Amino acid sequence: MEFLRQRIEATVLSISRGPGSADFLQPPGDPGLFGPDSAAWQVHSDFTAMLTGGVAALLLQMLHPLPLAGVWDHSNFQADMLGRLRRTAQFVAGTTFGSRADAERLIARVKQIHLGVSGVAADGRAYAASDPDLLTWVHVAEVHCFLQGYLRYRHPAFPAARQDQYFDEIACVAEALGARAVPRSSAAIASYIDGMRPQLCCDERTRQTLQLVLNAPAPNAVAQPWTRLMMRGGVDLLPPWAQQMLGVAPRPPWRRALLQRSVLLAAQPLRWAMRNGSIHLARRRMGLPPQP
Repeated sequence: MEFLRQRIEATVLSISRGPGSADFLQPPGDPGLFGPDSAAWQVHSDFTAMLTGGVAALLLQMLHPLPLAGVWDHSNFQADMLGRLRRTAQFVAGTTFGSRADAERLIARVKQIHLGVSGVAADGRAYAASDPDLLTWVHVAEVHCFLQGYLRYRHPAFPAARQDQYFDEIACVAEALGARAVPRSSAAIASYIDGMRPQLCCDERTRQTLQLVLNAPAPNAVAQPWTRLMMRGGVDLLPPWAQQMLGVAPRPPWRRALLQRSVLLAAQPLRWAMRNGSIHLARRRMGLPPQP
């Protein structure tokens, strides 16, 4: 059983942690940007919820033609989708669970990368990854979907006040990256997304992004069915109007329930196996017992 646990954990860490990750064990006692009592630590603590939420966030973000152009023109996303998800996971984990110095280092590095990402989208509009309004859209799509993943696959009864606390806390990362007028509550997030809908569209590259997600490679052959399930669980987190834009056929209620149950079952061995995830190491840094 210990061998199995280690193999499962190693597979998860191969997806979520790469070179340049924060040192979650150092320095002792450093609470980072949020600390162990924060809503951010709670929402970002579950790998399954974060992976499915990250998939949904990517697809929601790519419905905006300007971030879509930036990703397609300035990354190897098409050839290495898991690499992009890994880099996103590394940034989110580092800014959430890392020390303050590590969080600030990661933010500074991403800001520097953004300065080199600019161009002209297919519709003729100029774009820049450092554009404050685009940064706000990318942030809102991301944190909205992270929370949806947590509510669907980890904690459906997560209190509304803690949901608002999460959005209020996590806004500081977006603002540090250069976003402006960042919404800080569930109501403000919903209003913002609704107001952005006229700017969203689905073209051939957006549809290709969806196919890349649905056919994402796994770290190894054994994990392939699990990876495909997680990708579909992420797509199902999208609001119905976004699924319709992407051409995703609506699932009947019984199929949605079956998918949710399948993701929940698939998450159990991961939660059993994980002892050295970002939150586990961060709690050790803070001198706290293992996550309950």
